[in-house]
Amino acid sequence: MSNSALSPLPSADRPDVAARLRDALLGASFTADGLLELLGAPAYAALARSEVVPALRATRGDTPLETLVRLFLLQQPVPHARVADVLPVDACLEAGWLTGIGGDEVAAAVDIRPYGGPDGEDWFIVSDLGCAVGGAGGIGSRDEGVVLGVGGASTTLAGITVRTPVAAALDLGTGSGIQALHAARHATRVTATDLNPRALHTTALTLALSGAPAADLREGSLFEPIAADETYDLIVSNPPFVISPGARLTYRDGGMGGDDLCRTLVQQAGDRLTEGGYAQFLANWQHVEGEDWQDRLRSWVPRGCDAWIVQREVQDVTQYAELWLRDAGDHRSDPVEYQARYDAWLDEFEARKVKSVGFGWITLRKTGAVEPSVTVEEWPHSIEQPLGEAVRAHFDRVDYLRATDDAALLAGHFKLAPEVVQEQVGLPGAEDPEHVVLRQHRGMRRATKVDTVGAGFAGVCDGTLSAGRILDAIAQLVGEDPVLLRDRTPAQIRLLVEQGFLDPVE
Repeated sequence: MSNSALSPLPSADRPDVAARLRDALLGASFTADGLLELLGAPAYAALARSEVVPALRATRGDTPLETLVRLFLLQQPVPHARVADVLPVDACLEAGWLTGIGGDEVAAAVDIRPYGGPDGEDWFIVSDLGCAVGGAGGIGSRDEGVVLGVGGASTTLAGITVRTPVAAALDLGTGSGIQALHAARHATRVTATDLNPRALHTTALTLALSGAPAADLREGSLFEPIAADETYDLIVSNPPFVISPGARLTYRDGGMGGDDLCRTLVQQAGDRLTEGGYAQFLANWQHVEGEDWQDRLRSWVPRGCDAWIVQREVQDVTQYAELWLRDAGDHRSDPVEYQARYDAWLDEFEARKVKSVGFGWITLRKTGAVEPSVTVEEWPHSIEQPLGEAVRAHFDRVDYLRATDDAALLAGHFKLAPEVVQEQVGLPGAEDPEHVVLRQHRGMRRATKVDTVGAGFAGVCDGTLSAGRILDAIAQLVGEDPVLLRDRTPAQIRLLVEQGFLDPVE
């Protein structure tokens, strides 16, 4: 279906009404905290799974907050008189936020989901009806131009983004405007693009209703709307990365073959970054028979950029096809049609010799270094969000290690990073552990094995002694030649610095 089949959106040219609506929502505690308090944790969590019955049961009263939850999150018609006690109902009807039903009831024209900003801001994400929580819930099978609300991918990207003050930020494929909203906190100028004009309209509504500055909204695919000489300090994108047999659903299917859309996005980003600027994406990539997936991703990295690529998950092609067929609600349609679509997906993968699909994060940083650093790794374990500061620190450590030879490393001073613990693993009663593990409780939450020297070295790093002097003391304790110890230990120190267990002291 075309976008015209979707319900009309509220006017984006009535900031006065958006401001009045925002004040009314805040006045009724229609916020992330207010929802949690009203609904309770189980009903609140059920909403994220597209299960509305617990929330319906929790909103059977007639308080202002219950009225707003039923209206904007649960899409229930509400008596006009009850809404008039809570909202500027006539202005909302005129501007298109509400629609009249049968003379004495009103309904929401869009979903509005309260969303808590990183510093406690009360924001509101606007999306199409049925899309505020829990993904598309099958609506995508009917309406290809649908605009989704907040999903796990959106919050993941927002959490890993580096949040330093910048002059210009670009949100590519903005959708409902979540990344643009986050960027508006620390960027002087925000540009948001999308192939879907409905998404740009929705982004304008999200920004207005959240009290954020307006963005420069441009229609087009990938970097098409961006002039050749325009550069940005930050580029973020949660692109339509699903690898599918066709571009049936605008919000998720890129329309290029295989993982070409993600590859193109990454390769073209380098020329759009200012020196030191970051580009951060979520992406899918193919694991192709006979190819090393890490080499495949390294080939995507544009010249003049450091890169940190983290694979978070891998699915075989059958799991992958089923996930996205269910996302579109195809499993609830005609079984013959469902099987045909499933078959077509597997045909596509077979033709491309794809055995599985990886999902993860790609971060680029523009650098003037002669030899850029490219790290590609698999990390399916739990992490601590937000991770943006850890991402920035990773590239700071890259700069440090690139500029520091072994002599300078041994002359340097280090501190053990906060909340790193040491674990000793071995058989009960054994005199010595089989191995020692250092484990982080912050950021990436890495764990790494170290030998006795590495454990001893890390344990006394408090910034007071140089690395070389610490090694000399360890050599004396264990009866080892200090010259040989100094010679073989820098590689281990570099690894501990690279992975964030040790911080260089300036």
